Amino acid sequence: MQRVFITGTAGFIGYHLARLLLAEGYIVHGFDGITDYYDVSLKRRRHAMLLQAPGFSMTEAMLEEMDTLAHAAEQFRPDIIIHLAAQAGVRYSLENPRAYVDSNIVGTFNVMEVAKALQVRHLLMASTSSVYGANEEMPFREIEQADHQLTIYAATKKANEVMAHAQAHLWNLPITMFRFFTVYGPWGRPDLALFKFVDAILDGRPIDIYNHGEMYRDFTYVDDLVRGIRLLIDCLPARPESRDSMAEGDSLSPVAPFRVVNIGNSQKVRLLDFIEAIEDELGQKAIRNYLPMQMGDVPATWADASLLMQLTGYRPTTGIRDGIRAFVAWFRDYYGK
Repeated sequence: MQRVFITGTAGFIGYHLARLLLAEGYIVHGFDGITDYYDVSLKRRRHAMLLQAPGFSMTEAMLEEMDTLAHAAEQFRPDIIIHLAAQAGVRYSLENPRAYVDSNIVGTFNVMEVAKALQVRHLLMASTSSVYGANEEMPFREIEQADHQLTIYAATKKANEVMAHAQAHLWNLPITMFRFFTVYGPWGRPDLALFKFVDAILDGRPIDIYNHGEMYRDFTYVDDLVRGIRLLIDCLPARPESRDSMAEGDSLSPVAPFRVVNIGNSQKVRLLDFIEAIEDELGQKAIRNYLPMQMGDVPATWADASLLMQLTGYRPTTGIRDGIRAFVAWFRDYYGK
């Protein structure tokens, strides 16, 4: 029975991943700082539900606390580490960039050092579609150069990828980085667009629509995302024998057991169509406040998920209307609206 150490289990994605792995019989230890970036009661509720499973245990501490992190991992003795914890949010990185350096760079380095010391079988870590930055050729492919990040958040995630490659090369530590594309679904974060839109529409408040709605996102339902992560656990990258032995389109490093994988729905959805689907599900029209493009934002994201399919035989398929319906049902139940 495999033992998986997951950082960020009180978070949106970490909660769903831990729940999936527990259902499949994994033993899971969560590590989370329960920061107040958003409603702490929502985070504690997620952890409380996970703690109902006999295979789940957790440590509440910050990634920057290296001694606590190392002790928790050493006591648990994981086979796999999945690092999801981070200071999230593109817009908040404009206000408090130092939080991103502390959590996403120092914290992630600590996780890599722990994985190296324990010689885990596979280290998997979250990156983001934001690393594609100013790239304009779509859909985004992992083998493209991505060097023009537009926010500190994206820059810290790119730094994670670069540091991880070096660690994989130096210590022969298998590392997979996955790039998420606009994840949504039940138990989602209050700072995410779907949550804010549903909350505001039900309360009769206006919603802010940037770039006058001419924005496109590859919306990925959370259950699809964590299924992709689960399948990647078993896809260990191995240092290739030669550059000629590498498969076409594979982001596997020629000099390290390191790979980057997109996890996205492979559908470019117009923001205004997303809002219309929310209105249809709620049976209520939004009061729309159209605004110019926000600093650091990008007009479109769109994943090429061919590599995920090539490695796992899996491709996310949940359409936005089904995903929105599931979120709204959870939201109404949780908040009584």
